[in-house]
Amino acid sequence: MAINASIATVGLVKFDGTGNFGLWQRRVKDLLVQQDEVMYNVMEENSTAGIWLNLEKRYMSKSLTNKLHLKQKLYGLKMTEGDDAPNLPPGFLRTLVTTLLYGKETLELEEVSGALLDHYQRKHKDSAESSGEGLVVKGYQDRERKKDKDNKSARGRSKSKNKTIKCFKCQKKGHMKRKCPEWNKGKEESSTSVNVVADSESDGDMLSVSSSTDGLNNSWLLDSACSFHVTPHRNWFDTYRSINCGSVRMGNDATCTIIGMGTIKIKMSDGVVRTLEEVRHIPDMRKNLISLGTLDSKGYSYKSENEIMKVSKGAMVVMTGQKISSNVYKLLGNTILGGVAAVAESEDDDTLLWHMRLGHMSERGMRELHKRNLLTGIKSCKLDFCKYCIMGKQCRVRFKTATHKTKGILDYVHSDIWGPVRTPSKGGAQYFMSFIDDYSRKAWVYFLKNKSEAFAKFKIWKAEVENQTGRKIKCLRTDNGTEYRDGDFLKFCEEHGIKRHFTVQKTSQQNGVAERLNRTITETARCLRLNAELPKIFWAEAVDMACYIINQSPRVALDGKVAEEVWTGQEVDYSFMRIFGCLAYVHILGEDSFGIQLRKKVVISRDVVFDEKSMTKAFKEEKSQAAESSNNIGRSTVQVELDELESQSDEEPHSNDQEQDSTRSDRPKRNKRPPVRYGFEDLISYALLTSSEDPSTFQEAIESSEKDKWMEAMVEENESLSKNKTWELTELPKGKKPIVRHTSIRAVLALVADQDLELEQLDVKTAFFHGNLEEEIFMVQPEGFKQPGTENLVCRLKKSLYGLKQSPRQWYKRFDSYMIQIGYTRCEYDCCVYVRILEDGSYIFLLLYVDDMLIAAKSMCEVNRLKSLLHKEFEMKDLGVAKKILGMEIRRDREARKLWLSQKNYIRKVLEKFSMLDAKPVSTPLANHFRLSGSQCPKNEEEIENMSKVPYASAVGCLMYAMVCTRPDLAHAVSTVSRYMANPGREHWNAVKWIFRYLKGTAEHGILFSRQPGTNSVVGYVDADYAGEVDDRRSTTGYVFTLSGGPICWKSTLQSIVAMSTTEAEYMAVAEVAKEALWLKGLVKELGLNQGGVQMHCDSQSAIYLAKNQVYHARTKHINVRFHKIRELIVTGDIVLEKVHTSENAADMLTKPVTTAKFKHCLDLVNVSSL
Repeated sequence: MAINASIATVGLVKFDGTGNFGLWQRRVKDLLVQQDEVMYNVMEENSTAGIWLNLEKRYMSKSLTNKLHLKQKLYGLKMTEGDDAPNLPPGFLRTLVTTLLYGKETLELEEVSGALLDHYQRKHKDSAESSGEGLVVKGYQDRERKKDKDNKSARGRSKSKNKTIKCFKCQKKGHMKRKCPEWNKGKEESSTSVNVVADSESDGDMLSVSSSTDGLNNSWLLDSACSFHVTPHRNWFDTYRSINCGSVRMGNDATCTIIGMGTIKIKMSDGVVRTLEEVRHIPDMRKNLISLGTLDSKGYSYKSENEIMKVSKGAMVVMTGQKISSNVYKLLGNTILGGVAAVAESEDDDTLLWHMRLGHMSERGMRELHKRNLLTGIKSCKLDFCKYCIMGKQCRVRFKTATHKTKGILDYVHSDIWGPVRTPSKGGAQYFMSFIDDYSRKAWVYFLKNKSEAFAKFKIWKAEVENQTGRKIKCLRTDNGTEYRDGDFLKFCEEHGIKRHFTVQKTSQQNGVAERLNRTITETARCLRLNAELPKIFWAEAVDMACYIINQSPRVALDGKVAEEVWTGQEVDYSFMRIFGCLAYVHILGEDSFGIQLRKKVVISRDVVFDEKSMTKAFKEEKSQAAESSNNIGRSTVQVELDELESQSDEEPHSNDQEQDSTRSDRPKRNKRPPVRYGFEDLISYALLTSSEDPSTFQEAIESSEKDKWMEAMVEENESLSKNKTWELTELPKGKKPIVRHTSIRAVLALVADQDLELEQLDVKTAFFHGNLEEEIFMVQPEGFKQPGTENLVCRLKKSLYGLKQSPRQWYKRFDSYMIQIGYTRCEYDCCVYVRILEDGSYIFLLLYVDDMLIAAKSMCEVNRLKSLLHKEFEMKDLGVAKKILGMEIRRDREARKLWLSQKNYIRKVLEKFSMLDAKPVSTPLANHFRLSGSQCPKNEEEIENMSKVPYASAVGCLMYAMVCTRPDLAHAVSTVSRYMANPGREHWNAVKWIFRYLKGTAEHGILFSRQPGTNSVVGYVDADYAGEVDDRRSTTGYVFTLSGGPICWKSTLQSIVAMSTTEAEYMAVAEVAKEALWLKGLVKELGLNQGGVQMHCDSQSAIYLAKNQVYHARTKHINVRFHKIRELIVTGDIVLEKVHTSENAADMLTKPVTTAKFKHCLDLVNVSSL
């Protein structure tokens, strides 16, 4: 009807089929556009479905723009005074509800209606402009848009027109009411405390009232409107007194009571601490305000410029404020917390007393008990710093706690064993076994002398708990320890219907309940023992008390319930709790009351008076003294002994055990130092000694992590001693090892690779026991294996034994005589190498290193024949194909005739030992910037003491062992740092760490022996660095000999005398190396390798000429005669001295630091590379 009327109005008629239809259609479309914009949006659609989808997309959109448009319409909606909410425009409400329902699934119609009704009710309360907490439902964006619109309209009007405008407020012409100064002044005064409604631009549908100063609760604001300084924080006051001086009135006419006044100290941005006086304490305030009016009345002035406000007195600026986003000024400074209020409270607060009574329980647990009125005298439940909690409980981040799922007590039980402890308890216990019920979380502990007692303790505990509760144990969860997997234990559980759950190997987290319980027990026990200042021997008593306290404490797994209450169903009582280890006065009947007798005995009595105040008083005094001296103490790293079993350092017994538990980060460990005077072979022996990580005493063995394996080995050793009748028990009457050189081992391995020989390894069981003694020797019975009833007797040795100076020689005599008896020849150049020429002309070799043997031969039958002969004479252990000898790993590729020798596992252990696994690698073992000298050694006692804490000798010993076995690239660096082992300095230690960094990147480097043309003879390289030593200007000699392409002998050392020229230094180096060349020539000759003269390459033409020239020369007359031996060796042909270019001299890296490129080239020349 409306459309027909419109058509009639504009003079259009219905199309009757005649005339121009296109023109008529255009007129109709124009008419529709003018009448209805909805029709315009859908007029291009060709079907009803298309029209519907277009309308739905346009008017039911979930877009952010559509939501914001509706919100703005809602915020801008105005109702006339007296209208009800249902009188809203129905079309608007339906559109709003439809869009919000489709836009967000969780918003319902009742929520929208409730919000509108709530707004309607607030309209009838006090004026929204004066409410400090009121919500002004007026869009911020709408106001800005309206403001802009007014500005535009003002610009559009002419000046003449403005003069005709009259203000309805002040009745003056020239401006409107909204521009009236009097009207705006009133609005500003009434809206100072109104919060701003921020339109959320997120894809949500909630209004958020935001205050721009919400994050300033701990900061000071500079306020010109407040009458005095105000804060709600009582603990900020340095001085404080309670007052009753009325109240203050807020912007919304609310009143807040003033309960106190005092002074507060503030550290300003310039570092000066200033005192703010007459600060009111108003708990109901939300912000901390500094009254600029109060400061002005005291002679201070303030001004703001460039968003910085400065408060000054005269020319001195006393405080500075910075303008933040909410147009307020925030003081630049921090409050120094005062201690007056806290001290006043703590005088009558027994929180610390109960903290000690309850085994240093956490604040959370004490708060839970305080809520139930179980702890008398507690007011705050707030604890200050407790050093015993830090020392006893400091740990890493804890694991996540498991959920509580069981339905009854004893349905599921966790168990674990803790230990061994270094110091046995008074009863001799070294372990404790814990049980914890999963449902009630009640815990039990039993003390063990050995892990084998675990099964017996479990039966005792099972009988006790089942008798008390009348319930049966259903499931037991433990780790995979042998004490839990014992056959009798498993059979017992099977007979009684107890299901067993075991954790995966090396996954203690799966037994987390028991593991965390053990940690909680040990931490609490450590706190108790340290607080009581008891020696470590009382650890079991502390553990027992800790377990009892834990059962009386709230548990997180039980939602704050106490384990004992869940277990028994009865409320716990804390009235009898006392501090563990506190002083006690006992009344002993029948004793002289006027005399005091000190007796070392246990007294059980009910007539006891406990003195707990003395412990809390002493703790407070110690804390106050520490606070006074804290200004003079620098920052230091605190490291606490986590538990007694982790401590592996050698300690002397102390009378004061507290001294042992003091927080010390730099306690030096005992380092094995070599003698000041030593030779090269001594360094090798020392390297072998310091690189070993095995326990050296019986006590260390039984306390190590591999105790069971060591005990098994010791029992086997003892049985072997008894079988060989090594000693007999009697009353005490009144009154060089066989070690093959590493060079010999490498020479044989080079021949193995070149000739493709079989390589087998043997081990002699109790080798030294095969030697017979030539004198009478007595010894005490071995610790841990004393025969009962004969403890006073000693052992008279019948045969040789480990540890005797005579043992190695006696064993070697016995073995040497047997090898000669079966037809083997002892090498003249290495007495631990035995050789035999077989019928086919091939050789069989045997290398002896104490009780380790290597056998190499072409025929496996000959190897087996020698094994059988050795088995008949000695107790042997066949290790099969040789894979590792003296820490050197052997890897072969027999098809390619290659053999690799490396120590990668040993190097990784060394890096881990000295915490260098994560170090940044470097390309050379010693950089050019290291100029080490004796002047860098410590000069005073303080420096010597600091360096004594550094494991310098141990680190150099470990590096030395790697160098003498498989790493010639370390020779020069290790030789340099080893000169200062007697008194190392900080720069020397930095050089050692640099070597470790080099090893980090080259851990897999090793020696390669292979069959190549021209490599089946010994070839040497020699070089010297003239006057390279900084202190006495001596030169350095370096040499390396190769066989089968790989190095078999190398060395870097200082020359014995000072050379006067480069030629002289090179000449002396050649002369010294010639002696090693002669020894190698003789050794390989006995191993079946005949060669003429040993080739030696030198890069000094003048030194070569001097060695070959027999004519006397005045410039060489001062050279020692012994160095001229080289001339004779060259004449006889034993040494062939040849010139080599410096760039091709492999010994160049053994005399001085070289560039990375040169160093890598030297390694390639001698086949040292990564496997």
